[in-house]
Parts: sequence; C-alpha cells; structure tokens
Amino acid sequence: MELMEAIVKRRAYRSLQPVEISEEMVRQLAEAASLSASCFNNQPWRFVFAYDKEALDRVKGAMSKGNQWTFAASLIIAVCSRRDLDCPNQGRELYIFDTGMATAFLILRATEMGLVAHPIAGYDEAKVKEALSIPPDMTVIALVNVGKHLLPPNELLSEQQKDSEKTRPERKPLEEIMRLNRY
Repeated sequence: MELMEAIVKRRAYRSLQPVEISEEMVRQLAEAASLSASCFNNQPWRFVFAYDKEALDRVKGAMSKGNQWTFAASLIIAVCSRRDLDCPNQGRELYIFDTGMATAFLILRATEMGLVAHPIAGYDEAKVKEALSIPPDMTVIALVNVGKHLLPPNELLSEQQKDSEKTRPERKPLEEIMRLNRY
C-alpha cells in the first residue's frame, strides 16, 4: 500500500470486530512509531499495548459514556509521555507534538495492516493508569482502539455513531486550513 493510499483509507471507525493480535503485530506498530521524528531525537513517547483479555477488561472500565464501542477493540494502546522527556525547548511543549507524530505513524501502519486504529480522549486517566500500571508522573495523552472494521455496525454503537460509519466526516476545504507565504 502506498503512503497516500493509507492516508486516504485511514478512518476513525467505531464499529469494530475482533481480530487476533500477536506480539509481532504489536512490534510492527511500535516500530512504525519509533521511526517518527522528534526534537533532538529524544523520542518522548511511551506506548502501553493492552491486548490480553485481562488487560483489555481493566482498561474498558476507564471508558467514558459514549465510548462503549471500544469494548469491541482487540487492542487498546495507551499513548503516554511526560514533560521531562522533552528536548531542551524554547518555551514550547514539543513532547506532546512529537508523541502525536509517532502516534500518527502507528495509526498509518495499522491502516496499512488492514486495521482500524481510532484514537480517543474520552476516558478516566487515573483509571487507565491504575489498569495498566502506568506511573503517576506520566500523562496518558490518548487511547488508540484497534480492531477490524465491521459492517453492518455492531450493536455497541448509538444510532448516531452507526450513521457516522457510512461516510467520511467532511473535511475543511484546503483554503480554510492553508495559507501561502503569510497568514
């Protein structure tokens, strides 16, 4: 799959069906993330891959209302970092940017592997940390829920969520998000 094809195919689907997750698959996702750029090559990202039943069940207890669809995920990745992993910065928190770029690499690799990798912010961070033994000084920036896309949509989705599976959400026109040579 070409890179642009993976970018176009990437969707944050919620309707997931189980898929067998192997340690090799996890390593491929981690390797893709590890190749991302970072300030001074500090690589501030940390990923906790939960894919055995017990770990998944613990993390599912941290989901916010409306994110019950994540219960069908076969892999949930806690994306973590902390400020002291940043590069000597100029007043910017680049570790968050760097971790986001690494997460995008991971998501694109999952897409290339025929998987859905849907990042969310709707969870109780303290419960995620407890569920996955994440140190208290780490920030859980996002959870990435991984599975295979399922159609028709599974019953864990609300009617609105089922409708959103049908078409890609509209993107802003390029003229709204890009500027040429000045703002």
